[in-house]
Amino acid sequence: MQGFPAEIKPIVEQRCVVCHGCYDAPCQLKLDAWPGLERGASKSKVYDGTRLRPAELTRLFEDAHSIEEWRSKGFYPVLDDNDPTQGTMFKMLQLKQDFPLPRKGRLPDTFDFSLDRDQSCPKPDEFSGYREQRPYQGMPFGFPGLDDERLDTLTRWLKAGAPGVSVPAVPDSERATVRNWEQFLNAPDNKTRLMSRYVYEHLFIGDLHFDTLEQPSGWYKLVRSRTPPGEPVDLIASRRPYDDPGVEHFYYRLQLRHMTRLAKRHMPYALNPARQARWTALFLEPDYSVDTLPGYGEKTTSNPFITFQQLPVDTRYRFMLDEAHFTIMAYIKGPVCRGQVALNVIDDHFWVAFVQPDQRDPDQQASFLASQADRMRLPQAKKSLLMTALRWRSYAKSQRRYLEARAEAIAKVVDADQIKLDMDLIWNGGAEQNENAALTVFRHFDSASVVKGFVGQQPKTMWVIDYSLLERIHYLLVADFDVYGAVGHQLESRLYMDFLRMEGEQGFLMLLPKADRDALRNYWYRGAESEARAYILSPRHGEFERESDIAFSSDDTKAELMGLFENHIPAADASRYAVTESSLLSLMEGPSSVFHYLPQTSFVQVLKPDGARETYTLLTNSAHSNIAQLFAEEERRLPEEDTLTVARGFIGAYPNMFFQITQGQLEAFAQAIQNLDSDDDYQRFLERYGERRTVPWFWKLSDDLYEEYRRAQPIEAGLFDLNRYENR
Repeated sequence: MQGFPAEIKPIVEQRCVVCHGCYDAPCQLKLDAWPGLERGASKSKVYDGTRLRPAELTRLFEDAHSIEEWRSKGFYPVLDDNDPTQGTMFKMLQLKQDFPLPRKGRLPDTFDFSLDRDQSCPKPDEFSGYREQRPYQGMPFGFPGLDDERLDTLTRWLKAGAPGVSVPAVPDSERATVRNWEQFLNAPDNKTRLMSRYVYEHLFIGDLHFDTLEQPSGWYKLVRSRTPPGEPVDLIASRRPYDDPGVEHFYYRLQLRHMTRLAKRHMPYALNPARQARWTALFLEPDYSVDTLPGYGEKTTSNPFITFQQLPVDTRYRFMLDEAHFTIMAYIKGPVCRGQVALNVIDDHFWVAFVQPDQRDPDQQASFLASQADRMRLPQAKKSLLMTALRWRSYAKSQRRYLEARAEAIAKVVDADQIKLDMDLIWNGGAEQNENAALTVFRHFDSASVVKGFVGQQPKTMWVIDYSLLERIHYLLVADFDVYGAVGHQLESRLYMDFLRMEGEQGFLMLLPKADRDALRNYWYRGAESEARAYILSPRHGEFERESDIAFSSDDTKAELMGLFENHIPAADASRYAVTESSLLSLMEGPSSVFHYLPQTSFVQVLKPDGARETYTLLTNSAHSNIAQLFAEEERRLPEEDTLTVARGFIGAYPNMFFQITQGQLEAFAQAIQNLDSDDDYQRFLERYGERRTVPWFWKLSDDLYEEYRRAQPIEAGLFDLNRYENR
């Protein structure tokens, strides 16, 4: 196994990987791992909104394992083994030196930085034409070139043939830990085998690490292998984690991936003795039996309520709740969350809480979920393009019937067990005050973030999630989502999420006084299309008809209820992101149309007199009349209701703008934002405080911000992606 040499790795990471990483790397040139450089580039797009049939899989580390295999899939080299100076990577670097960018100001419109821009992706024999037609599009594209020292180091390495260095498949210091976990996951009894399948289908997307080791080497993937522990991994590369493995006997293995951490996809999950003990207590110690293991039949394997019905519901729910931030992050950072259409199913800012896991009799709940399995069936991957109105109505009908049955079941439990509709229904994190009990989600137009705690001012909406909803979110948008799938599959996933969002919102509305529920729901769905509105507002929508048992004391019951959530859940505090500067706090005092001039995600670095630095994130929360429609988002925008969230530290993987100011400029900076009244005002604001793509010190600031992020959050931090940095 090969990796980048020590002197080359930071240059490639901080100047190349910041654009060339993950599924949306231009030309599929993924430089976040050595095999990506060897593989080269492709003219095919992973994200293609016009694709009528599923595309061939091209996942690094999974779908090919040799240069020859990648060439057969249409990838071509960016290195030249015979003459290194003729390699595309070398020539792209040289092109930037020959035609550097201007050192200030906005770049002309010939530079297209849009998300779905046409990509040139020149093959080696096409580069001369590229150079002639696009002389100012050398690498790094749209940013300053490398400084002399870094350029010299990188070009000397390229001229030497870009040699790699050997890296271990598993370091000696971690072999015993890996062996222990693989033995645990591959015990032959049925309980363990079903547990391991459930764990795999939920953690396959995660970055697993051993946080109790003194110097852990990196991040592991949980994979299925044809070979048992102790032998080299023979990866089973299925399209989805629940697909038939194709062999009778397979094993769950931990595979070390030598990859650069990217903020947009990094999802850490710790493995340690406490975790293993917890899974033992959840899955293996309870008194239940697994008589027959479920198969991999096409009609049932994507339905977790059928596949895992032999596992106690409480076990499944607590497994996800323990790391609820990870569970939601798998959706937010997974490949589904890319682009405007994929994300306009959620509001720009909302809080998330969870139902207390022990509120219902486990046997009754298991029986109810089994009886509703067909109604909770998720969309299957389709080869067709069209998401017809008929299919939407079919999903709406099934969801409505499920919600009606759910409301009836809850009513029976409330009557029989004298459960009250109050804050005791809400999980507060338990005795250990689990910090996953309160989450905040931000949408940044074409990307999203989720953080622990209730961050920012009270949002417009809030979700309360129970087990069945959390499970469906995971399977719809993580386990079942195929980034290489046809547009029909991807649109169905987006449209079905409408129903899940409404269900989460209904969980919050249920705790309000009955008299206030309709008015708030009507406000959330102002101007919704007639069919969607008929579903949302139908009296048969499964609305729970019991009165709330909370004794409200104000007329603004929604704000009061959100305050009760904040007081009920210790982890809601979110002190990590708390802002104390009064000038910045003033920006969160209310909605204003001035905020729509700002980028979606901005990092503001404040230079203090003593030389210290502190960074804040500005998040523009764009308001809409409703988010119940797939297209025409701009027609539903309400700029006068926009808000701005200011958070200490870093939120967001795709910064749109960097600002650098002194401590003494803070008040004037905040006042300038409040005075924005036109695009010209924003241009003057940007000239005074912003750092455009062209400034000579751009890379120094970018490096400083990442280093500050890494120091503040050493486990969670990853490189920011600069593909969406603004040019206006």
